Amino acid sequence: MMTVDFSLISQYGGQILNGFGITILSWLGAVVLGMVLGFVIAVLQLFTGRWLRAVLRVYIEILRTTPFLVQLFILYYGGPNIGLSLSALDAGIVALALYGSAYFAEIFRSGFLSVPHGQIEAADCLGMSRISTIWRVQLPQMLVIITPALINMIIILSKETSVLSIITVPELTAVLTQIGSEQFIYVETTLVLCVCYLLLVAVTQKLGGWAELKASHYLQR
Repeated sequence: MMTVDFSLISQYGGQILNGFGITILSWLGAVVLGMVLGFVIAVLQLFTGRWLRAVLRVYIEILRTTPFLVQLFILYYGGPNIGLSLSALDAGIVALALYGSAYFAEIFRSGFLSVPHGQIEAADCLGMSRISTIWRVQLPQMLVIITPALINMIIILSKETSVLSIITVPELTAVLTQIGSEQFIYVETTLVLCVCYLLLVAVTQKLGGWAELKASHYLQR
């Protein structure tokens, strides 16, 4: 009967926490950059000319229809060919942010389209600027609708951080894989990896539920 021994894992607690910290850093950095870029893309798609919309559409489709691993390889290994040399961690955060931005852009775009057009026309009649209409009319209403989709995408990005180990980013998956290979404790390291990601997703879901509740209360005021 197989026994699971976590005593060796405790010896590497510092390394594991370090890796977990890098995982969280790369994840949060990618989420913030991806959401900002996705929001800008969504706004440009809705309020600019058709040629720019076409370019942005191509950008979104390319990132949504190609594997994240391929995008990561192109940025990290192909970047130096065009003068873009990034460290493994920086390349991982940028690649993850670009990948997420395509999905965030579609989420924000659907949110904008969910607001009745009559309200936008009313804002125009009141003399509100385009930015003011977005900030004061569309954004508060759409946030309630798109919060579940945003949280789902944020969770997906948290799990995609494990791919960064392929380019030697010393995040959680890379650290635990190395420990498992050195000490031949694959079961224990895999279980620790699963528990860490489970905790990360559970906390994200909890915070997402809180954010959705706050957004609903704000809209009802």
